[in-house]
Amino acid sequence: MRPNPGDYSDYYNNYVKLVEGEDIIKALYEQNKITQDILNSFSEHKGNYCYADGKWTVKEVVGHLIDTERVFAYRALCIARGDKKSLPGFEQDDYVKEGNFNRRELFDLNYEFRLLRESNLLLFKSFTPEMFRRKGFANESSISVLAILFIIAGHEKHHMNILKEKYL
Repeated sequence: MRPNPGDYSDYYNNYVKLVEGEDIIKALYEQNKITQDILNSFSEHKGNYCYADGKWTVKEVVGHLIDTERVFAYRALCIARGDKKSLPGFEQDDYVKEGNFNRRELFDLNYEFRLLRESNLLLFKSFTPEMFRRKGFANESSISVLAILFIIAGHEKHHMNILKEKYL
């Protein structure tokens, strides 16, 4: 099943459209393998490379994916558990700036991202169909748990496309 357009803000349309199929758990699982292959194709030396001034390095892209997946998985958890509080947004550029990702080893960032996805998959697989349909508020917009998972996958695919096109 896919989220309905009213299950998320229009801002996320492009991410949701990037995800193929109906089974989001399967898509996230398969994507993890593909993403790790792409990330592991970068040497440590290439980790601090960026394709233009003002763009993120490979390490910063991976760090951004980690931060974003954590934030969105937390949102999914809160809403799935019936939390009614509005969840805050986050400023991605500030998070990357404060992440100090370029000081870390690319291998460690890739490994952390893989473990995070595997952990999140275990969580997401525990959600019932009712939980997937639940809606809450995040970043001042209504969103469903299912939409969050599609956004996680689409966001990752978006950044993998950029890495393949501009960094490899």
